This record gives sequence, C-alpha cells and structure tokens, in this order.
Amino acid sequence: MNIMFADTVLIVFISVCMALLAKVITWVLVYRTDKYKTLKAEVEKQSKKLEKKGTWMAQERKKERKKEERKKERKKERKKERKKERKKKNRGQSGWLNGLASPSGPIRMKSMFAIGFCFTALMGMFNSIFDGRVAAKLLFTPLSYIQGLPYQNLLGDDTTDCSFIFLYIFCTMSIRQNIQKILGRWFLGPPPPSGKFS
Repeated sequence: MNIMFADTVLIVFISVCMALLAKVITWVLVYRTDKYKTLKAEVEKQSKKLEKKGTWMAQERKKERKKEERKKERKKERKKERKKERKKKNRGQSGWLNGLASPSGPIRMKSMFAIGFCFTALMGMFNSIFDGRVAAKLLFTPLSYIQGLPYQNLLGDDTTDCSFIFLYIFCTMSIRQNIQKILGRWFLGPPPPSGKFS
C-alpha cells in the first residue's frame, strides 16, 4: 500500500513537472520572441480602437433615435441603409483583427512540436518504469466499455486497479490548465484568449 501511495504521489509530481516544462518551453519559443510581442501589441491596439468605435457608435445611435422619433416615415429607409453600412464596417474591422491573430499559428507551431517531442520521449520512459505496476486503486469499478483504460498493462483480475498512463492523463487534464493559468497570470502575462492566438 505504501509503495502504491508513493507511486501515486510520484505520478502527480511528474504531471506537475511536465506542465511546468510545457509552459517553460512555450515561454522560450513563443512568448519572449519579438514577433509575438509586436503581434500582441498590434492586436491590443486594434481591439481598443474597435472598442472605442463601438461606444462612439452607440452614442450616435441614441442621437439618431431621437431624430427619428420626429421624422419616422422619412428616415426608415436611410436607417436601414446606415445599419447595413455599419455592419459592413464592423465586420471589416473585426475580420481584420481576426486576421492579425492567425499569423500566431506558425509562431506557436515550434513550441507545439518541441512539447510533443519531449512528452513522447518522457512518456515512453515513464511507461517502461511503471509497466505492470499498480499506481492507484479506484474507488469504483469502471463501466464495462471503458474498463480497459485504467487497467492498461496491469496483471491480475482486479478492475479497480489503475495504471500509470490513466492516472497520468487524469492528473494532466486536471492540473495542467490550472498551472498554466497561475503561471500565466503571475509570471508570464495572461494566457491568450481562446479566440485570439489559439
């Protein structure tokens, strides 16, 4: 039981270290480059410009509504035309802003390949270390169609046994995002929103 507990703690530690390694690789290959910094500054500049334009347009719409109350019948057609023009202008600005975010793909590609290579190499090493060892005990019996996932590469018939790979993937899914948020918020700047730089 003590060996299994030690293995479980070790796997959680490995998961945390791998998440930290991924964040460091991303920082070195992406966030600290001049190309990324200029692209980020341009996106922020254009976002502020679009935001200001949106508030100005809202004020203009209020003024137009007051005028339209006085002259409803004459202005109906003009209003429809103006709305169409505004939507076209906003779509153009938003499309341009989204176009700025797309060049970040090649910038992040290097980091993705480096992380993938490191994880594959380390996963093979850890898989051979923990091969056939029970890493944790599940508190439940898994459903029949997913019983093979937590029980992969284990000997015996106990379906509540959990292998390294299942525990590692579970820990990675639950820990990695939180570590990225913490590191991004306090040390490396905020992580990019899902719509930008993804």
